[in-house]
Amino acid sequence: MEAQAATRVPRIGLLMGGTPSSTAPLSDAFRQGLRDLGYVEGQNISIERRFAEGKLERLPDLAAELVRLKVDVIVVAAAPAIRAAKQATSTIPIVMAAVADPIEEGFVPSLARPAGNITGITALAVGYSAKWLELLKEAAPRIRRVAVLMNPSNPSHAGYRRELQAAGRVLRVTPQFLEAPGPEEFEGAFAAMAKGRAGGLIVPPDAVTFAHRSRIVELAAKSRLPAMYGLREFVEVGGLMGYGSSLPDMFRRAATYVDKILKGAKPGDLPIEQTSRFELALNLKTAKALGLTIPQTVLIRADHVIQ
Repeated sequence: MEAQAATRVPRIGLLMGGTPSSTAPLSDAFRQGLRDLGYVEGQNISIERRFAEGKLERLPDLAAELVRLKVDVIVVAAAPAIRAAKQATSTIPIVMAAVADPIEEGFVPSLARPAGNITGITALAVGYSAKWLELLKEAAPRIRRVAVLMNPSNPSHAGYRRELQAAGRVLRVTPQFLEAPGPEEFEGAFAAMAKGRAGGLIVPPDAVTFAHRSRIVELAAKSRLPAMYGLREFVEVGGLMGYGSSLPDMFRRAATYVDKILKGAKPGDLPIEQTSRFELALNLKTAKALGLTIPQTVLIRADHVIQ
């Protein structure tokens, strides 16, 4: 019996809102983080992956499935998946690989002492969202009205709204907030942008828009809107600009939490880490298609440039 216990391979549940292909860079980064700590999938660790394929209503069932499998820890990213995991179990440790504000979302009472069964990494995107408007305005100085694509079911978006309204007053840009809780609302939102004469677009981080980022970028291009996204991954599929935390970096960091938990640490005793790495990404090919010349002042600050 003791020999069996000694050779038992820990099982990690990985719960994602997107598709295997759309989230591949993130799961690859997580696996690399595990490898750096001496874990090799199929040898001394196993990973049970579950994907909602962009249909976030499937997340509760997928989380329940991981609980039934009795995984040792569940790794999740974004509020809908974290909420589903939290509702599915109060005992299995949950590691948040990325979340905007876990306190505002109601997942933990404190970053220093999260208590309960949840810990992980926070992007704290609410706090730098004014930078999206500043950078977009710098790249496209003629913008006077900017559309902001919001998900009303994402609690973090209330914080983005407050900050963008304040930044808009300073920069003399009027934000136009448009709600799109699901992909079926995207077309209507872009039609409203045209009607409202928006000169630019901001897309804050969200599980729904991330899962459908190629479609969002396509609609922005069709509407000829210079757009700023809260995540670099949008720029990689043709978006103009992205400013925010590095998701792959956060997924790599999540592996350290898994390691500590597997070695006996309680998630409630592990302080939530605030990511300190922010990156600016630019797509010059998209800028050219929009007839924009990105100023040198913006170019020199870019961490990633797609020619």
